[in-house]
Amino acid sequence: MIKQNNQSWLADLPEAFQNIRQGKRIEEVECIIPDIVGLSRGKSMPCYKFSPDATFFLPVSLFYQTITGDYVELEEIKDQWTEKDMVLHPDMSTASVVPWADDLTLQVICDLKDQNGDPVDISPRNVLKRVLSLYEEKGLKPIIAPELEFYLTKPNTDPNEPIEPPVGRTGRPGAGRQAYSMVAVDEYGSVIDTIYDFAEAQGLGIDTLIHEGGAGQIEINLLHGDPLALADQVFYFKRAIKEAALKNGIFATFMAKPMRDEPGSAMHIHQSIIDIKTGKNIFSDAEGNVTPEFFHFIGGSQTHLLEIVPLLAPYVNSYRRLIGGEAAPDNLEWSWDNRTTGLRIPISGPEDRRVENRVTGIDANPYLAIAASLAAGYLGLVNKIEPRPEADGEIWSAEGEGEDLAVEAVLPEGAAEALAKFNDAKEMREVLGESFCSLFAAIKNAELDEFRREISTWEREHLMLNV
Repeated sequence: MIKQNNQSWLADLPEAFQNIRQGKRIEEVECIIPDIVGLSRGKSMPCYKFSPDATFFLPVSLFYQTITGDYVELEEIKDQWTEKDMVLHPDMSTASVVPWADDLTLQVICDLKDQNGDPVDISPRNVLKRVLSLYEEKGLKPIIAPELEFYLTKPNTDPNEPIEPPVGRTGRPGAGRQAYSMVAVDEYGSVIDTIYDFAEAQGLGIDTLIHEGGAGQIEINLLHGDPLALADQVFYFKRAIKEAALKNGIFATFMAKPMRDEPGSAMHIHQSIIDIKTGKNIFSDAEGNVTPEFFHFIGGSQTHLLEIVPLLAPYVNSYRRLIGGEAAPDNLEWSWDNRTTGLRIPISGPEDRRVENRVTGIDANPYLAIAASLAAGYLGLVNKIEPRPEADGEIWSAEGEGEDLAVEAVLPEGAAEALAKFNDAKEMREVLGESFCSLFAAIKNAELDEFRREISTWEREHLMLNV
């Protein structure tokens, strides 16, 4: 006879799930965590086996894998291949339906602790919590709002073939350079409707949705709020969007630059800081003027984001998006309402004054990218770092005509250069956690080494018979 766990917890599930459930029996529960990439790993089980107080385990080695599934070895980790278990602690505030599942299924994001009860410091969700705790110690609370750009594409089953835009309701492939076109959004109406349905079922809030400049490129803006909650939402959204596309016979991709002649996809991060006692935005004073803290946050971002670009652009493909003259900024200059700068100050009232990080790619792990961006601003606040003067006009590169940019303002041109800066980022590595940073660097170096061994289609086409 099957032994049932105490299921009194069902009554406390979030409202969005209760609306879906309507008294139906939950068949399955997924206990999941975000891995280094930002994808879900975990265990599924019949609902009768699950309890918020039950103990579940996963091996720590799942964090040692590269994007290809290979493992890295680190001398710093004693007895690495004993693969000790981590303990999963379900965060029931994240409980959500799995709307694409055939049976009623609950998914829950879990916190990770070691067997002594301490947070697993290489867990991306714990890295973000670590940064948020530093703000809390100063009586501060960050508020963020991410923007998610991604492409809908034809199913690509052969990696040797280029990625192509999907065919829409008219029977024609998607066309680029149609930013903000409602016709272009309607072209993929069935996919968009499914995304909305999945988001509503999961209780995920959408601010706005637009068609971006690429062929089949969509942008979803999320409502502002707590950084951890928003990172969880991005984590959920990425999975839901892929499933919504598959349900409609196409793919969704979060590659930073999936098509050569189309713009890349970003995850812009809007950031402001609230004084916990007063509830006021510290970037504005009582008269609505900008404050020293506003400039210090920008100064920290300019100084320290340059050191941790691998967290914002984690793959070799990421740097194809960060090319001067393309849609993405390749610098860390700042300016008011200027989309060519890496740090843009959007138009807003004093209470909503914020700094938009436009450098981050959508291929970044949301927990790590948000942690990195906030950590850079935190060091700016703590160390009172002054920013460079506001940029004037279009800023595309250090060689931009008529511009006088410091060399430090330009982002690394590739993964190797970015990793070299990351290795020397002593203060940022202390904030994010040295154990995590050492592991992350080892994974990125292993991925880069593997990529260097690959022979591309371009090389075969242009070098095989022509040299």
